[in-house]
Amino acid sequence: MDIIREPGKIEEESMRIIDEHLKGYSFTLQESQVVKRVVHATGDPTYAQIMVFSPGVVEKALLCLSQGKNLVTDVEMVRVGISKKNLTLLGGDSSCFIHHPSVIELAREGKITRASQAVKWAREQIKDNIMVVGNAPTALFTLLDLIKEEGFNPAFIVGVPVGFVGSREAKEELEKQDRVPFITCRGIKGGSPVAVAVVNALLKLAVEKRGEG
Repeated sequence: MDIIREPGKIEEESMRIIDEHLKGYSFTLQESQVVKRVVHATGDPTYAQIMVFSPGVVEKALLCLSQGKNLVTDVEMVRVGISKKNLTLLGGDSSCFIHHPSVIELAREGKITRASQAVKWAREQIKDNIMVVGNAPTALFTLLDLIKEEGFNPAFIVGVPVGFVGSREAKEELEKQDRVPFITCRGIKGGSPVAVAVVNALLKLAVEKRGEG
């Protein structure tokens, strides 16, 4: 058995195999690039069955990124996985507030998750920017409450929290709203690697579109 060891050839063969798995799906060309990166990151072709894009979201996301919009993530694992090089090229930055002392104290006092409190605490940083939820359903629920109750609008949302408690329901609520463009995946799957794959795919497309890739 011949083992491919050259990095470029490994990725090329991986993408060829993934392309075979994606035949028959109705994703746009740009959506398929995002899905391919998710499948590549997870080693799970069934993500093609559960990825959901609101109408025109990729085009809107690329516009936001090209304008230098910032990213706010629910957990550090997502933030550190995002391509700093491409985000910087586009003029953006990334932040996560889950470990901020005020967030920790307020979450303890309110008996809510730090992820949820971080969204409340950082609402001004999130407003008109990009919110990426890759782990905590409570962060997505809180974000959706702000959108519904306060007319609070991020530029777009990547919402792919994972787990057996609340993740399916949070993503269902995300799909029901039509005020903010979003990318999500249905069911209990998701997680930080999925969120990172989605964002990095979008960043790559945005950089390529600007001719800096």
